[in-house]
Formats: sequence, C-alpha cells, structure tokens
Amino acid sequence: MTRCRRAVAARPGPRWLLAATTCLVTAACGSVALAPAGTGPASHAAASPPPAAPSPAGTSAAPSATPSPSAPARPLAGITVGIDPGHNGANGTDPAYINHLIWNGRESETCDTTGTQTAAGYTEARFNFDVARYLRAQLRAQGARVVMTRANNHGVGPCVDRRAQILNDAGARVAIDIHADGGPAWGRGFTVLEPVADGPNDHVIRTSERFGRDVRAAILARTPMPVSDYYGSNGIEFRDDLAGLNLTTVPKVLIESGNMTNATDAALLTSPRFQRQLARALDAAIRTFLHRR
Repeated sequence: MTRCRRAVAARPGPRWLLAATTCLVTAACGSVALAPAGTGPASHAAASPPPAAPSPAGTSAAPSATPSPSAPARPLAGITVGIDPGHNGANGTDPAYINHLIWNGRESETCDTTGTQTAAGYTEARFNFDVARYLRAQLRAQGARVVMTRANNHGVGPCVDRRAQILNDAGARVAIDIHADGGPAWGRGFTVLEPVADGPNDHVIRTSERFGRDVRAAILARTPMPVSDYYGSNGIEFRDDLAGLNLTTVPKVLIESGNMTNATDAALLTSPRFQRQLARALDAAIRTFLHRR
C-alpha cells in the first residue's frame, strides 16, 4: 500500500478524531515497473472409477447395500464474501486517472495509487491479485459466492470509493482488502488495518474489529509472517483516511501482508507457497468470523 499513514488512537465511541497526525512516507509512493500477472492455482481433475466387472453368466448381481456417499459439506453455501485486491497492474499507465480526487467519506484522496514493489520488481498489485485468486478458489470450494473488485491484473482502477461500493452492493457478509506494504527496509511483518466510525460504516465497526482479531490470529497461526515491528500496535492499526474502510457498510479490514522493501518479507511475499498459506489463513479467519455471528 502506498498512501501516507495517519495513525488513529483506538478508543470506544462512534465519533472521535486523531489528536496527532503522523505520515510515514515510503519508497512505495512512485510509479513502479509492471510485471505480468501470475497464474492461479492449478485445477485437479478427479479420476473416474474403473468399470465394474460383469456378473458371471446365469447369475444376477445382488444390489449393493452400501449407501451412496453424501456430497461434501459446503459450509459457506449461500454466503457472499467480498475480496478487494488492492491497486491494479496498469495503474501506472494512466496517472491522470488514478490521481484524480475522490471523496473517501471524510476527506479527499486520490482515486488509487500504483502500489509498492520488491527490489526485484515484483509488484504489490500482482501479489494482491495472486493471493486473491487463491482465496477465491478456497471460498468457492466451500460454496461461497465471491465478489472481487477487479477481474485481472492488467487494467486500471477502479477507484477506491468504487471498490467499496462494489462490495457494499454485493451484499457481502464480510470483506477483506488485500495489500502489502512499502515500509522502511529494516521493518518486518503484517498489520491489520481497521475502520474508525465516520457515518457510513458506523454499524460495522465492532464486527470489523472482531474480524480483524480473527485475521491477526489466523495469520500468526498459519503463516511464518510476524506482526509488524514498525507499523501499528501488536499487528493492529486504526485508520480513518481510507475510502475502503470509511465507506464500507459490511464488516471489513485491510491487511498489509508484509513489507515488500524488506528482503526477508519479500522472499515470503513472492513465494507461491506463502501466498497459499496466507490465503488459507484468510479463509480460516472468514469462516471463524461467519460461524460465530
């Protein structure tokens, strides 16, 4: 993620403002070289059973007493889940579009940014989309209807306010914004960004905070990525300046999955194995949250 950060002190109540504003400016704020989209997880074809041997002549085959196996459980059947893979692969080709101002529910911000990248040029936009596709496949396998804010990694936009509207209009029961950070090169770890009440999101603040705790716990339990040692407090940060969180009407958090400018984090973030681990962790957090509601 590439925007300046405004740290927000966490306290109960529907409305409050930050006493002090802090912006961390990272190397992620410029345009980046674009890499082609990665491939999604491979599908596995089920093997067909061998044909039954014919009965000997003059005999009748006895009907099988074994009941047919029941269909596997689909715990998310009928549930809509929203995924916003941050940025887009061609955002850097249209600066006039991504730099135009939109209203984020509290103030103006730019439509979007290019996102950050690793030292080797693996872009955040590609990472976000790769993880989103792994997560989408897992959710669909459990019966969920999955709505994503973009269909590929070679387009521009949509703007961050439009992304929020897409997931709101879809009637998602829960939503996740997937990002990676561009922090100081010495810093490591992930941070869960949670919304602050500002009107449109007032009734989903508590549920979003609960979902954020589920996400944090699942990432720690299921991946080798630690909580951030440079951003947030013990893996949690409250933000009141991001359209995706300010305008949401469904429970939602944004995950900064690691620091792309740190060599150790970058080795994980570019690994398909870690991306699948992260997708499984997010899937587990979503199931935990939905089944406890």
